[in-house]
Amino acid sequence: MLETFGPAFADRDRPLLSFGLPFTESLPKHTDELHASRIYIICSGSLARRTTYLDELKRALGSKVAGVRVGMKPHSLWSEILEVVADARKCNTDLIATLGAGSLTDAAKIVSFALANDVSTHAELDTLCPTSSQKREEIKPSQVPVVCIPTSLSAGEYSASAGATNDETGQKHSFSGALRGPALIILDPELTTTTPDQVWLSTGIKAVDHCVETLCSLESDSAADQDARNGLAKLIPGLIKSKQNPKDLEARLDCQLGARDAMSACTRGVPLGASHGIGHQLGPAGVGHGETSCILNPAVCKYNYRKGANIERQNVIIQSLWADSEARQIFIQRRLERETADLGDLMDAIIRALELPRTLKEFGIGEDKLGGIAEHSLKDRWVKTNPAPLDKEGVLEILRMVLE
Repeated sequence: MLETFGPAFADRDRPLLSFGLPFTESLPKHTDELHASRIYIICSGSLARRTTYLDELKRALGSKVAGVRVGMKPHSLWSEILEVVADARKCNTDLIATLGAGSLTDAAKIVSFALANDVSTHAELDTLCPTSSQKREEIKPSQVPVVCIPTSLSAGEYSASAGATNDETGQKHSFSGALRGPALIILDPELTTTTPDQVWLSTGIKAVDHCVETLCSLESDSAADQDARNGLAKLIPGLIKSKQNPKDLEARLDCQLGARDAMSACTRGVPLGASHGIGHQLGPAGVGHGETSCILNPAVCKYNYRKGANIERQNVIIQSLWADSEARQIFIQRRLERETADLGDLMDAIIRALELPRTLKEFGIGEDKLGGIAEHSLKDRWVKTNPAPLDKEGVLEILRMVLE
């Protein structure tokens, strides 16, 4: 297969996207073009333990490998980010490459940002947060380029923002502004077959959630809506086929390109809603990145619909899902009716067909934890932009819908 290479998004120069070559060929080729000679690799722990892919990449890069970090915990903990910052600084790295799933991507973006601003402590990292009371006046843009080789569908590699959890407070924060997104993304569907099915499928639902919340937003536009529709058209059948046959590389590439389309929509600046906003706070409570959308998306859709916030926009999505033959088969099997099933019902059916989690109880989260999650959620920018306005009681209502 020949390489397809160029801008990931039709109307933007960066990031660049490569697919069609094995990642062990693509990364060395493009690091030469980026004039990188001291490459720092951040690799998934499970990928390093269970496969030979890290060793193959190190052999392909040879003497250009300046340092390696194996394994980082989910939700990008500040303490671990600062460990990598110190190591990368010591290595004098000129390029960071990630091999693995979403948390590594966010971590790498923040590492590059922190290196540019001479950060080494929690307090100093806090000064780069847009919402921090201690935000510094002069913040320098990221300098060390990041190249991402993703193994999930979280698709954070396409954005110029990143989320990370301050493990001293338990709150997840977003970094943006002068933070720069990755320079290059390399897609290799063969590599993704090493990803556990639940991670692949749940992060696929996260990408679907990007599309759905874009299409549900009252502040979207025609370009973002088209990106989101394109994403859904690839992701829904791609995920269903991936579930049926995990070795279907065409379906997996469709999912990867659908996740790209989803992020094209998100990176246009359309504000998302409470599925993402509350989900940011479920992460530190122990829910996986993609699984937050599996739990919350149907409930948020139902909440907004009941409040009359975005009925017309939800109805358009409903029509497109019924038009998809793979999705329609699931709806028929679950005895859903076109006239009565709302968007929350359709999303619930798809998520259950993929055998993904649907309740907080599955993660040991009970009523006693909901108040704290709700309070943290109210500080999130996307809770504030949910189509139906939310106060603490509204967030609690959504959380109780998915309690068990």
